[in-house]
Amino acid sequence: MEVLAVPLLRRMRAVLACVAVFGSAILSGHVAQAQTRTQTHAPVADPAPDARADCADTGDELRYLVVFDRGTTQQAAEAEIAQACGRTTVYYPQIAVAVVTSDAVAFADAIGRERAFSAEGEAISRPDDGPGRRRIADETTPTHAPITSGAEAVSEADRTDEQWNMRLIGAEKAHAVTEGSRDVVVGVLDSGIDPKHPDLAKALDPALSAGCLTGRPDPSPRAWEPTSSAHGTHVAGIIAAADDGKGVTGVAPGVRVASVKVVDDSGFIYPEYAVCGLMWAAAKGMTVTNNSYFVDPWLFTCDTGRREHVVYEAVRRAVDYASGAGVAHVAAATNSASDLTKPRAQNGKLDRGGVASSNQARQMDSSCDVLPAGLRGVTAVSAVGPNKLKAGYSAYGLGVVDVAAPGGERAEGADPEAGCVLSTVPNGYEYSCGTSMATPHATGVLALLASAKPHASPTQLARSLATQAESLPCPTDYDLNGSGTQDAYCSGYGPFNGFHGHGLVDALAAVN
Repeated sequence: MEVLAVPLLRRMRAVLACVAVFGSAILSGHVAQAQTRTQTHAPVADPAPDARADCADTGDELRYLVVFDRGTTQQAAEAEIAQACGRTTVYYPQIAVAVVTSDAVAFADAIGRERAFSAEGEAISRPDDGPGRRRIADETTPTHAPITSGAEAVSEADRTDEQWNMRLIGAEKAHAVTEGSRDVVVGVLDSGIDPKHPDLAKALDPALSAGCLTGRPDPSPRAWEPTSSAHGTHVAGIIAAADDGKGVTGVAPGVRVASVKVVDDSGFIYPEYAVCGLMWAAAKGMTVTNNSYFVDPWLFTCDTGRREHVVYEAVRRAVDYASGAGVAHVAAATNSASDLTKPRAQNGKLDRGGVASSNQARQMDSSCDVLPAGLRGVTAVSAVGPNKLKAGYSAYGLGVVDVAAPGGERAEGADPEAGCVLSTVPNGYEYSCGTSMATPHATGVLALLASAKPHASPTQLARSLATQAESLPCPTDYDLNGSGTQDAYCSGYGPFNGFHGHGLVDALAAVN
């Protein structure tokens, strides 16, 4: 979709008075380029009188995403933001997206609501049942108990016998060939990775880690270490836990991981967090990002309307830019148990009353996706249990799901841990089920592929991951609770279907 034209400004005095200095080390080169381009830019126009915000009319200070025309310089973007009574946290000139804070009530109107949106404000405005709150179970939901960690508290017992998931994808056999290359870096965009866990200490690269909870990368350890959620540590262990005869072993224990924190202490992944994480991965030359989340404030984000388009466009640009920089992306299909090809029946915000009109329904079918899993250039992963059947909670959809991987499935009436995936958490190991667990299996296999094919592009790696997968046909019967009714309908055929995509990822095939 073509981005709406943006009026540029002559008056730069507001920059000196109101704009926070943009100075991240990873973007300094891009800033210099942007400033050089400014010299050849045509003089900018004054805003219309009614576009000026009243800075005296203040409310809650909110964080906004602002999407500009591609090619807009940092200088021009910051000037317009300042004129609207905003303060620039960071501007990514490569994709013309800014993260801004403002307490001006009229900020979004001054910039244009088709270009500025606050997911944080959306959550505040509808605290009870609005789109800012999760409507489905999600593993990123924090415990709200402070995370404390220490290597001395972790048992050294070998628990690899409990890793049915690794045997299911041939990981143990693959390790006899290779465990992956240290040149391969996996960015774990999540809630943070425990740097003291003995199974992760050697794999974690602190120099490549950063926190993104302001929308601007912060490389200090306090910004990327976990605070209230073990989710990121669990995901990282599935990818790269050490093969040392203790604890558990990851799919690719020879690769490095970076902690890129995009999940806040309330369990939200606002779009500016994701944009920051993706841009950081590109800046640091990572090989692949693992995205075991969906972007808030909605399960489905539509490339239509004003607010939705801002989020969709910003995340899409970040994904595309990182892909172009050589970064592959793997993402969870989510635990909504929904058909991702039919978003109108799943999204609770369609007409603010939860029911879509016929026009909205037709429009949303073709323009709404779970982000980032539904975007081009992202490998979407569904979850299977030990029986290689789509887990009941896993979302699905023909043409959306690319591959399947072990996410686990709790057996009714059995031990609640039975059938789930064992991995690392601060101070030890725990079981968890979800597409969040399936995704790092696929990421780990892709990391093994990248180790064997160091010059392959993200597209080539994704294609190899899919073509080497083990075909899983649609089940003849998908009545999970014995009620006599199908719990979901699988479309497609053996080599490619809505439940499993191209099939179950195969670690042994990747290294061979």
